[in-house]
Amino acid sequence: MMEKKVYELIDSYRDAYTEMLQRWIRVPSVRSDAEDGAPFGRDVRKMLDTAMEDARSLGFPVRDFDGYACDVTLGDAEEKIAVLGHLDVVPVGDGWTKPPFEGLIENGRMYGRGTNDDKGPALASLFAMKAIKEAGIPLKKSIRLILGCDEESEWQDMAYYGAHEQIPDVGFSPDASFPLINTEKGMLVLAVFAPVSQSGLKILELSTGDRVNVIPGECRALVEGNEDTAAQVRAYAEKTGLPYTAEVTDKGVWLKAVGIPGHSAYPEGKRNAIGMMLLLLKELGADGPIATLADKVGMEHDGRSLGCACRDEISEELTCNMGILKLENGKWFCTLDMRCPVTADQEKLKESAIGNLQGFEVYIGTQKPPHHVPAESELVSSLLAAYEEETGLEGKPMSTGGGTYAKVLKQGVAFGALFPDEEDLAHQADEYEEIDRLMLAMKIYANALIRLAAE
Repeated sequence: MMEKKVYELIDSYRDAYTEMLQRWIRVPSVRSDAEDGAPFGRDVRKMLDTAMEDARSLGFPVRDFDGYACDVTLGDAEEKIAVLGHLDVVPVGDGWTKPPFEGLIENGRMYGRGTNDDKGPALASLFAMKAIKEAGIPLKKSIRLILGCDEESEWQDMAYYGAHEQIPDVGFSPDASFPLINTEKGMLVLAVFAPVSQSGLKILELSTGDRVNVIPGECRALVEGNEDTAAQVRAYAEKTGLPYTAEVTDKGVWLKAVGIPGHSAYPEGKRNAIGMMLLLLKELGADGPIATLADKVGMEHDGRSLGCACRDEISEELTCNMGILKLENGKWFCTLDMRCPVTADQEKLKESAIGNLQGFEVYIGTQKPPHHVPAESELVSSLLAAYEEETGLEGKPMSTGGGTYAKVLKQGVAFGALFPDEEDLAHQADEYEEIDRLMLAMKIYANALIRLAAE
């Protein structure tokens, strides 16, 4: 009877949840320069304050961990179930036709950066906790929602939180897909530098990408040249069938490559505009580092020409993305974001990549091991049962190249909120989530938390 009350309460929350999510979306919580009390910048701090104020208004005790993260707790049992979400978002990027920070609602969809990744699901988890509390469900374990502020960058938030508070052993992150992800690939990010070549095509300007984990949708470069150069570009576009343009100006020729943006962990169906530009620049006569990057990376997304291609049955193929390429102070700088199969030897992958990038300085930017929770575990079986009960669909665990906070838990999985038939627009233009789907996710989360924490 009490559990029925939970679902009745959730149905009654729709308007309050929608209005609160709009308020969260309207905060452009992209990481920026640190300020006092705001380690990830003013806007992220504002988002954290907004989330804490809203959680308090829903009747929960809230703790602020010096601007790095906050936590919200239901229950007083010593043993805790963790729910880990994040409040920061990636930069807007190119190609939006809807306002990214208004929470615009059209045809039952809310548009905006963070609706799916990860404000919408994180807030759905909070409202699921509210329903459990207001329904009076007795708990044998506490539920702790931890909201971080640096998931899209370096995870300094979780490091800080873990240094000041014990992180629960078991839980989930509502920051990926349903039915459930119990396997996350390892992560290896390389920072690559090389001096500009003094011969070949002269490249005057190029600066593309803000985050290593985003597939760039557009890349522009200014090169020395004239109408003949522009004609070469048009010919190459026709030969390859790829969308390139060239504009002759008094400064030189502006080149543009138009890709298909997305998350670096999911390159299928996307097209990296930096890779397109590398191939075009080599075609126009660029040599040295640019030619090497064109040959060794180009538009590949499996690391094959770097000698890094590999796969296993648990987590499938390695993926590799160049998210940033910049010309600064006479040097090229780029990033390579590899998502590595569970059984891959990351040390050998590093050696192979470095060996194939002769003449480059290569540094390790980020390195994270893979994460796997057995499918037969109580956590996985409980969450899949909740998903199946609320959707009527069969639930099976999956693997991903994405990295979620589930990795910081001894037993953690990624659990929603994207449904199998939905388009994944995380890190893409016109990100949206259907309000009906978020409300269904809220019921799934409430069901799951009752299974994991109730008496």
